[in-house]
Amino acid sequence: MIAAALLAAPAQQLGRSYDGRPIEVVHVAGNGPRVLVVGCIHGDECEGIEVTRLLERSRPHADLWLVQQLNPDGHARRERTNAHGVDLNRDFLAATQRETRIARKLILRLRPAVTIWFHQPQSVVRAWGPSRVTARRYARLAGVPYRSRVWPPGSASRWQNALGQVSFVVELPPGELPDALARRHANAVLRLAD
Repeated sequence: MIAAALLAAPAQQLGRSYDGRPIEVVHVAGNGPRVLVVGCIHGDECEGIEVTRLLERSRPHADLWLVQQLNPDGHARRERTNAHGVDLNRDFLAATQRETRIARKLILRLRPAVTIWFHQPQSVVRAWGPSRVTARRYARLAGVPYRSRVWPPGSASRWQNALGQVSFVVELPPGELPDALARRHANAVLRLAD
């Protein structure tokens, strides 16, 4: 399902982080449901970017929207939080941070059928509420464990679930993501929309 020879789609800038780094989205057009994938929200948990890079070169049925890096300042510092020391995945209700507002604006504009947030290092798919059925299916497709878990206050998935959207977390294993596992997760995203 992943075609390595394809060129990546061009990125569109959504805005800039507190320290001025670009936050971009890549749109890989398909005729199916709209799927948003965020590769990195915590600056020290960014192996999901490997999955979004593969998806950039795919021929999806889904209408894919890919944000590789929502927290470029945290990533530059190798820290979980952004440049203000805020955990962006606890800021979606209050939206006090520039990066959170950028993500919320994109989500409200796109109204995705499914949003997948990549994290590390727990090697599990987690969901709650209306997202559990889709998250379980993703876990089966990716061949990883699934756990139902109530969302922490202020988290992106909790905020989206309150809007009636399907949103869940994919926790990748610790360390560098092997190529085969990145391909398995990318294929699970693509097959989820079939």
